[in-house]
Amino acid sequence: MKTNLIVLILLGAILIAACAPASTPAPTQDISLIQTAAAQTVIANFTATASSWTATPLPAQTNTPTLTLIPANTVSAPPTATPTLLGGITATPTLCDALTFDPATVDVNVPDNTQMTAGQQFVKTWRVRNNGSCTWGAGYGLVYAGYSDQMSGKAQALAGAVAPDQEVEVSVQFIAPSKAGQYVSAWEMANASGRVFPKVIFVKIIVK
Repeated sequence: MKTNLIVLILLGAILIAACAPASTPAPTQDISLIQTAAAQTVIANFTATASSWTATPLPAQTNTPTLTLIPANTVSAPPTATPTLLGGITATPTLCDALTFDPATVDVNVPDNTQMTAGQQFVKTWRVRNNGSCTWGAGYGLVYAGYSDQMSGKAQALAGAVAPDQEVEVSVQFIAPSKAGQYVSAWEMANASGRVFPKVIFVKIIVK
């Protein structure tokens, strides 16, 4: 009797245990879904940050200064002092060696366009004035200025010393060229050192 009761109790316990609902295991989380959700969250945050970002404008570009190159070894010539006389009159410095002439009387002979025959010898004489501050002396005389044709010209020596503001006649001996045409020869006075004066005189002939 006791054995049957124990068996019945055991059977009842088994039936109760069998009828009881089984406990539901905790769902296993999918790792790939978690990673996808996290990535979407990061992208959403980045997009929101980018939409709210405002670009800061760069400062306006300033003009680049222009550099002016100064040539090397540039030496400025010192100003030339001009003497001023009493009363505010400015004096013009007088050159040591200089000449001048009157266009109306400079040609003593052989005026311009004088006709010559081929090979003709002649002497041309000019009247000039010493308007420098130095006396013309030994070594002074006319030299060929290198213009047009020398026409075998040979300057004649001065007759004597020529003081400042004194007039003198100077001459050159020429030979007319052998070909027909118009010829011009320029001459200038030079001092004993060979330095020429700042003025020239001419002879102009026509060979027939």
